[in-house]
Amino acid sequence: MKVIEIKNLSRKDVPIYYRRLYSGVVVLELLSKTIDIPLDFYIEHKPTGLTEISITSSVAQVDYPLIPLKKELKKFIGALDSDGKLPN
Repeated sequence: MKVIEIKNLSRKDVPIYYRRLYSGVVVLELLSKTIDIPLDFYIEHKPTGLTEISITSSVAQVDYPLIPLKKELKKFIGALDSDGKLPN
């Protein structure tokens, strides 16, 4: 399983300043085929200085174990955030 990209990524307005909410379409490569699934996630900055990434959309429609899938998505999203590639 590999996360290729997140297409149509947009940031939604949230009144809480330490939480950023995003939506888009994630492109996954599963067993030599590519699938697109809708994705909603948020990044929350904790008082300790750490950030928490949570996947809020249902990725259960994918025929793949959810724990490794969410782990790879969070790693990919974290890399986008640290590189400054997420929309403002």
